[in-house]
Amino acid sequence: MLTVHTFASGSEGNALLISGGETHILVDAGISCRRIKQSMALLGLGLEDITGILITHEHSDHIAGLATLARQCGAPVYATAATGRQLCYRIAGLEPVLHQVAPGDVFHLGDVEVTVFPTSHDSADSVDYRMDGCGGSVGVMTDTGYVTDEAAQALAGAALLVLESNHDVDWLKSGPYPYVLKQRILGHRGHLSNDDAARFARQMAEGGTKQFVLAHLSRENNTPQRALETVQQAVAAFGAAVNVAPRGEVSRAYIAEDC
Repeated sequence: MLTVHTFASGSEGNALLISGGETHILVDAGISCRRIKQSMALLGLGLEDITGILITHEHSDHIAGLATLARQCGAPVYATAATGRQLCYRIAGLEPVLHQVAPGDVFHLGDVEVTVFPTSHDSADSVDYRMDGCGGSVGVMTDTGYVTDEAAQALAGAALLVLESNHDVDWLKSGPYPYVLKQRILGHRGHLSNDDAARFARQMAEGGTKQFVLAHLSRENNTPQRALETVQQAVAAFGAAVNVAPRGEVSRAYIAEDC
């Protein structure tokens, strides 16, 4: 099986750990290295146990802790070419541990097979990842304005999906954000709404996904209860479990086992 622990989820920072056997894969490092180290310690792990670091894109809430983390743990860092260039502009000395990936790539980190697929976000060249191994499968899809065809194909059949459920559309439209920011979030290179997440969750549940962890919720334009209710209604007929990732603390273990 694979286990998923979110360390942080939201605009203040994002990081999660996927583990299978002796393989521990960190997806994004949007919180301080100190917090990542503390989170790992709660799981009985150290920075030296990180097998690899997968970066989705270069926004600060996904890379804030990467500079210190890369120096301290020395684990390989994976990112697309355009994202990698942005990282190297900001982080001196990253090149020796940086590995280039592209949408469609499939590679192994320890006992886990990693598949790269494109997302649609206002960044250099954003991607997300699916991980298969140890009898489990996990998909991660956040920070995308819509579900790309490649993402839907790559994620099909995953046992567990960490899925963006960023905002309630009506709350966002009537909320305090400036008009330009509202349009950015609502656009094709923005973020998935609760309704978007529910539609895709239903599609995934029809294909066998049994567990969803809702992530990257807006503090101002959403609530955990609102996101949970919207997605639960969409997948209730399939018996799928839905949870909401905590915003700023280590989550419980979410278990991904293939049928």
